[in-house]
Amino acid sequence: MNSLSAAPSKDAETSSNCARPKAVVFDLGKVMLDFDIGIFIKKIASRSRISESALHELLDQSPLLLRFEKGDLTSEAFLIEVQRASGFSGDVEELAPLFADIFTPIAPMIDLLTQLRAHGIPTCVFSNTSALATEHIRRRYGFFNCFTHEVLSFEHRAMKPDPKLYEVVERVTNLHENDLLYLDDRQENIVTGAARRWRVIHHVSPESSIAQLRSTGLLD
Repeated sequence: MNSLSAAPSKDAETSSNCARPKAVVFDLGKVMLDFDIGIFIKKIASRSRISESALHELLDQSPLLLRFEKGDLTSEAFLIEVQRASGFSGDVEELAPLFADIFTPIAPMIDLLTQLRAHGIPTCVFSNTSALATEHIRRRYGFFNCFTHEVLSFEHRAMKPDPKLYEVVERVTNLHENDLLYLDDRQENIVTGAARRWRVIHHVSPESSIAQLRSTGLLD
């Protein structure tokens, strides 16, 4: 992981001296939806031959998961790998809904998206995620279909903070630099956005992010 010594200062993260942003870019996990891979692990632990701690090592920000979210593995191939490595006693098909159902909506941020949509402000969901998770979220949570644009890691074979994925956001929105306002909970992702001269908000809490977004002149 890159050093964070180049992290933007707090003053650089949001600026009210610039014109209003023309679009808002949202990370998904921990910004719009909370998630806990431990939910999945607990559900399969009793039917696996390895311990919960070993399951965490296999699945929690692991090389296997990163390959899946980068699009190097299909959903079927990923689940087969999980079954093989864990010794899960059930069918591969049983794993899919269990793996995907680990999310909890963050209501204030979903309300914010609704407000932006009502004001005609374009939005983009920008996430390191998998096909399996995305299919579940799209079915379960209506807000996901309200974004103007989607840039998802598995579809582009690149993951944040790789600048190549940020270039996709600029291409699909047809916007660059401070026309884009970007919210993400991971500092290394924010650093790459700031390096491209996007306006950025390091998401710590809904209250803080919403206040900072409003300070840009949006939703006044």
